[in-house]
Amino acid sequence: MTAQPTQTGKIIISVDAMGGDSGPGVVVAGIAKSAKKNPEVGFLLHGPKDVLSKLVSKRRVLDGRVVFRDCPDVVTMQDKPSQVVRSGKNTSMWSALESVRQGEAHGAVSCGNTGALMALSMMRLRKLPGVNRPAIAILWPSRNPQGFNVMLDVGADVRADAKDLLQFALMGASYARNGMELTRPRIGLLNVGTEEHKGRAELKEAHALITEFADQANFDFVGFVEGSDIPGDKADVIVTDGFTGNVAIKTGEGTASLIGDLLREAFKYSPLSRLASVLAITSLQRLKKRIDPRRVNGGVFLGLNGTVIKSHGGADATGVSAAIKLAFTLAKSGFAEKLAARVASTAELEQDAAQSALQTK
Repeated sequence: MTAQPTQTGKIIISVDAMGGDSGPGVVVAGIAKSAKKNPEVGFLLHGPKDVLSKLVSKRRVLDGRVVFRDCPDVVTMQDKPSQVVRSGKNTSMWSALESVRQGEAHGAVSCGNTGALMALSMMRLRKLPGVNRPAIAILWPSRNPQGFNVMLDVGADVRADAKDLLQFALMGASYARNGMELTRPRIGLLNVGTEEHKGRAELKEAHALITEFADQANFDFVGFVEGSDIPGDKADVIVTDGFTGNVAIKTGEGTASLIGDLLREAFKYSPLSRLASVLAITSLQRLKKRIDPRRVNGGVFLGLNGTVIKSHGGADATGVSAAIKLAFTLAKSGFAEKLAARVASTAELEQDAAQSALQTK
């Protein structure tokens, strides 16, 4: 789907201004931050126009960079996805996705209700032909040279069979190539051990399928990986089901928060430790920036006819700006079209393999 920019020569990002915990002020601050850094990006901003226009008018960098879509209703964090699908047509979230569907924008960003956003995305944008289950992919800080690993699924659907896991591997590899410029990404399949005899039946079947398609899909399959490899350097893409992935990211977020609190307590322990913190301030700031979740804020919905980025509900301006940067990067690379082509070609290969198997029987 090729967008028709409302601002000549710019990549247009459709932004749901009303979905975050902190209100539209933070979202407008985030798009202003993006606009200041990137002259190639323009915005479609969805929400109550009278409220948004006042906020935008205070940001000179946004002059001529924003087109408004007036929407009276908001999807709250408490709304059930089924309720939003039935009666959410006047919401800012619906409108933001509709702009992508109509080709007015190259991608959408929302800080809103994850379940509702996925349900609406599937209804309005539809799944790519050949995709059974869409997935949410996130970037995880790692020891790899690129600084992050891709992990999916992290919560789009708690279930995944062997073919779903194969599709996750294909989509994750495409994301790593286009979002992180990795020519031949390494794929790992998350399991309770690295031995091939371990794990559930669907994991063993997925191992065989991913091995079969690795060369054709231009990635290296490193086999089973364990939880300790998620932030490691053994693989660039970690594939798992949505239940396991969501538990992993929530555990990681909680552990990172705990470590930050313990460090602050340690440096306040005595006058000498406080002095040490002053002497180490540069190193501490470098560490904080390295593990700052705001810098990689944004889960990508993969497997849809369009690019959708789910920003964290509690994101600040830096987090919103990071999500917009990710949407821009993927749009500029033509990621949606490349992913659709990859999924289609793999579906053809699967059909050919099935026909060959029938002929040999």
